[in-house]
Amino acid sequence: MSKSAAPAKPFEPEFIAGLRMIFEERIAFNQVLGLKIISMEAERVVGRIDMKPELIGHFAHNRIHGGVISAGLDAMGGLAVIAAIGARHMDEEPLQRLHRFAKLGTIDLRIDYLRPGIGTHFELRAEVLRLGSRVASTRMEFLGPDGTLMSSGAAAYIVS
Repeated sequence: MSKSAAPAKPFEPEFIAGLRMIFEERIAFNQVLGLKIISMEAERVVGRIDMKPELIGHFAHNRIHGGVISAGLDAMGGLAVIAAIGARHMDEEPLQRLHRFAKLGTIDLRIDYLRPGIGTHFELRAEVLRLGSRVASTRMEFLGPDGTLMSSGAAAYIVS
């Protein structure tokens, strides 16, 4: 979102609860990843993945699989787009806004693996760079327990 734009109105508890239920419970793959929403604002979303044996990609180093990083960042980029769309339509009821996301889909994804994903947990951040009428562009980060940037990503999503 534009840095000069006025801060967005906070989301209603019903909107956040509904989105959390969809994101954390109804999307089965997010359950496999253990992906949880930590915070959600119009400009930025933050999530967390706790390390568990099922996510190991290299057994000798106990590091997280690159596919987990990619899938997690893709999911968070999509969540950032949902938050931005939700903020754009605050005049609608929360439930009505939750139905706007049926057509959201990834059309391009790039992940840069900068450091090995070793840690007890990871923080994932995403923000929307541009929300158009048909396509949204995002930037994402995958951080270690100490805040070290381990991977970064960029994606485009179809929104119409």
